[in-house]
Order: sequence, then C-alpha cells, then structure tokens
Amino acid sequence: MSLVPAPGHRSATGMLRVITFNVQHAAPGRAHRQADWIAASTADVVVLTEVGHGEQTPQAMCERGFAVHDIDGGFDYRTVIASRVGDLEPAREVATSVMPHRAPAARLHLAGSATVGLVGLYVPSRGPRHRRNVDKRAFQQAVAELLPTLHAEMKLTGPVIVAGDLNVVEPGHVPHHTVFRSWEYTFYSGFIKAGLVDAYRHLHPAAVTHSWFGRNGSGYRFDHIFTTHPETVTGCAYLQEPRVLRLSDHAAMTATFTVTP
Repeated sequence: MSLVPAPGHRSATGMLRVITFNVQHAAPGRAHRQADWIAASTADVVVLTEVGHGEQTPQAMCERGFAVHDIDGGFDYRTVIASRVGDLEPAREVATSVMPHRAPAARLHLAGSATVGLVGLYVPSRGPRHRRNVDKRAFQQAVAELLPTLHAEMKLTGPVIVAGDLNVVEPGHVPHHTVFRSWEYTFYSGFIKAGLVDAYRHLHPAAVTHSWFGRNGSGYRFDHIFTTHPETVTGCAYLQEPRVLRLSDHAAMTATFTVTP
C-alpha cells in the first residue's frame, strides 16, 4: 500500500523513527486517545502490542493516516505494525510456527532509501496456573528459530528492526527479579546470538530504566527494540508519558535509525 504521510507529520530525510507501545487491550475511548497520542508524536512506524480481539486501535490508526498490518488471532492478543511513511508490504512468508499473530513481519520500502524489515513481537505472559509458561515457552522457541533467518529471508537492503513487549528482562537486570528462570534469560540472549543488538543498551550500556511497574512499584524493562545494524541507531529512550496520562500501564519506547539508499 502506498501511503502519503498524515497532515502535520513530517518524515525526516534519511531517518526512521520507531515507537513500540503496549496498548493494554484498550477499550474504544482509550484506543482513540492512544491513536491521537501516537499521531501527535514524531513516529514514522509504530509497533502495537497486546491488541485485543475486536479492538478499535488498528482502525483508529488507519483513520490517522497509517497503513496497518496485522494477522487475525481470534480471541488471543495480537501485534500490529503501522507506518505513515513509505510502502508497507506484509512479509507473510516470515512467520513463527506458534501464534504468528503475535509476530507479524513486513518490509518497509522508503523512497530513495533502503528497504527495512519490521517484526513486531508480543510474548505471552506466564499464563494461568494450569498452563503456566506453556504458551510462553513455545512462542519464545518459535521466535528463537526465526531470528537468525530474518535478514536473508526478507531479502532486505537495510536493517531488520524487531520491536515489542518480550515479557522477559535482560540478564543483570536491575532490580533482580527471582521469578525469571534461565530459559527466559536465554531467550533475550538469543537475539544477540542471532546478530541483533539491543538498541537501548547499545546507546546506554549502564542505564537503569523500566517500561512496566508491578504492584509493589518494582520496575521491569519488558519493552525492547533490536536491530541487525547497530551503527544506524542514533537515539533510543523510554517515554513515560503514556503511563502518566493513563493511556496504558506501559511506557512507550522510541528509537531513531538512519536509513540510506
């Protein structure tokens, strides 16, 4: 789909601005407020996670000038990729063997620039007691198998950008959370092993920040952006404004990349 940027939005030549945002299965009113907040931001591309069945967020993004790609997940949560620059082409041949609606992939063709690969991820939570970690482990294993193949499979001239809510934290996370097991840290490390770099850690090696907070106030860095080309990352930060405005219980995450022909 060819897309003209929405009124008021100006893309920066040679730059791509990405936001990932857990929308917390928003009701209609909150979905439209979230879409307004995103549309007023500088984001060119948005990855939305925890999008519920029948939720109005994708339609609200279309109404604000975004092209949208997602996969029907029935009554399960899904991930949505949206862009208001370039041509967004679904990469349906790139799919996880488990819950593909939580891991959509697309190529973004930018005029005069590289073709960028986009993958959105929403890893399941630990789940109810009778299925504790079953879906989470299965999905993580499917993603881990897909990661090393992404750049070649998508036939790109630019970087792959993987963004979303992983529902795990990095090794050495501050504070330490005893609930996470070695297989969950192995999932995070699998991105590095597959040749992707944590954009935030690339620019902020020792910073302590969080995107979600538990009932006792403990912070978790659940939301992440990775890329195959760390040299293209020029900025990366967490935006707490959505939490302050009660648009979601997650902070948004933003990263800026250079994109050249």
